[in-house]
Amino acid sequence: MNVNLDWAYAYGPPSAVATIRQTPEDFFVDEVMGFEPDGAGQHLMVHIEKRNTNTEWLARQLARITGVPSMDVGYSGLKDRNAVTRQWFTIDLAGKDAPDWSLLDSDEITILQSVPHSRKIRRGTHRGNFFRLILRNIEGDRSDIELRLSQVAKRGVPNYFGEQRFGRDANNLQMAAALLDGTIKVKNRHKRGLYISAARAYLFNSVVSRRVDMGYWDQAIDGDLFVLDGRRGFFTTDAIDESIMQRVCAGEIHPSAPLWGKGERGSKDMAQQVENNALLEMGGWQEALKKYRLEMQHRAVRLMVRELVWNWFGDNELQLEFYLARGAYATSVLRELVSIRE
Repeated sequence: MNVNLDWAYAYGPPSAVATIRQTPEDFFVDEVMGFEPDGAGQHLMVHIEKRNTNTEWLARQLARITGVPSMDVGYSGLKDRNAVTRQWFTIDLAGKDAPDWSLLDSDEITILQSVPHSRKIRRGTHRGNFFRLILRNIEGDRSDIELRLSQVAKRGVPNYFGEQRFGRDANNLQMAAALLDGTIKVKNRHKRGLYISAARAYLFNSVVSRRVDMGYWDQAIDGDLFVLDGRRGFFTTDAIDESIMQRVCAGEIHPSAPLWGKGERGSKDMAQQVENNALLEMGGWQEALKKYRLEMQHRAVRLMVRELVWNWFGDNELQLEFYLARGAYATSVLRELVSIRE
């Protein structure tokens, strides 16, 4: 399969180039749960800062030092490894004593807080993430970056899945192609899930890229299924009236694109035709994905970048701070500003 990850740009290809993750501290992520520990219950809710550390590996270490099965450790989402990140975990102690945190504490891992809590943190339960990123060794037109920042703050960016969803050198996507066309079978449930997620993300990004090319990524068109900003709720409307256009313009609602599975698409008319045209060569994937017991879902085409502020350090270093709703990728923001050197 020939993989094309060259998605369309909302503001045109950037002219400047920059380095990210020169150090882990250049990529800081702070998880925003949207609720506080309730102070009672058999779970321990633990706030941890980690550096150069994989979320899944850390969850296994928490299970090890507390003597519980791995399934009794909960977290909401996977955070970047090559970064400094703060996130919450829960551990179902069920009568066990609190662990000796010195068994875990290191230069890479810091326990910030631990509080009793009544329930396990489930995947996807956090509200969003706060990012503080530093771009270094910037080469290019500073005024172009400033213009793009102003546009992103006002209009947002296309809500693409980041390249990390597709694996190193798009390997997850290549494996997905082989899985969906029946060339291989994958017994490992975790790996199979990664490949299927990559396939769904690829179809989604393909639709978003088509809408960007047509100028419809931040506009409503006939037949759109709308997603409420930062929430899971969605709705359709019989006509695109002034009220709908105003809500889209204000960033309260967004047009959506499908995350493929079984069931009916919510889109109709022009919106569905745009999707069909974007996926003309992917019909086999669409049918194959229906066999994996995944329901048709929808994801916003546009991503609003909230609380965006920036500061220059000299002429070639730029610090960005912003908030994104859960499931969004900071790299989808960065790609609209500069071409990235990792």
